[in-house]
Amino acid sequence: MTTGMEEPRRSVPRTDFDSAYVDKWAPWIIGEPQPAIVTLERDGWITGRVLDPGCGTGEHTIHLTRLGYDVLGVDFSWPAVEQARANAEAKGVAARFAVADVLDLGTEPRYDTVVDSALFHVFGDDDRAAYVRSLHAACAPGARVHVLALSDAEPGLGPRIPDSLIRDAFTDGWVLEDLRPDRYRVVVGAEDAGRLGLAAGEPADMAAWLARVRRDG
Repeated sequence: MTTGMEEPRRSVPRTDFDSAYVDKWAPWIIGEPQPAIVTLERDGWITGRVLDPGCGTGEHTIHLTRLGYDVLGVDFSWPAVEQARANAEAKGVAARFAVADVLDLGTEPRYDTVVDSALFHVFGDDDRAAYVRSLHAACAPGARVHVLALSDAEPGLGPRIPDSLIRDAFTDGWVLEDLRPDRYRVVVGAEDAGRLGLAAGEPADMAAWLARVRRDG
């Protein structure tokens, strides 16, 4: 018997991410920045002080630091941050990383741009609301948040979401400037290759949403 009410979405546990980084393999570890983020920078949408929340192994922080941006990559997983620092050192880039809880980024409005690559979609309902509040407190007035999230528009990997979750999350204190379909690059594992009709161990581009949101006021 069903109640007619949807179960609340729950966040992906931290232990799942720690295990992925300890094992040094996960679909989102592709060894390079996401093409969508590279394009954002080329098109001039990244300015000022930059936050890379859920930085993982650091590809976006390293990429933007190399281009001269003042950027900080943060993640709640110690193994992720350790690998990000090792990656930056190996590439000769003085990128900055820290272990931090993105649900509590503090109250100083210091960031002008936030690059959220595949973080937003891992949160359950309560944590998503807390995350958006945390971003609002940490962003300067007029700052822009870019959200690249896996889409439920077609079969894929991970916690795929409808665009309505993005629209509904960024309301009070925010202006949604753009929300469009895009792609998110992954490396497909053997357990998913057959289901998706793709080659295991090869890169593939999954359906995604790319949103641009401005902090109002």
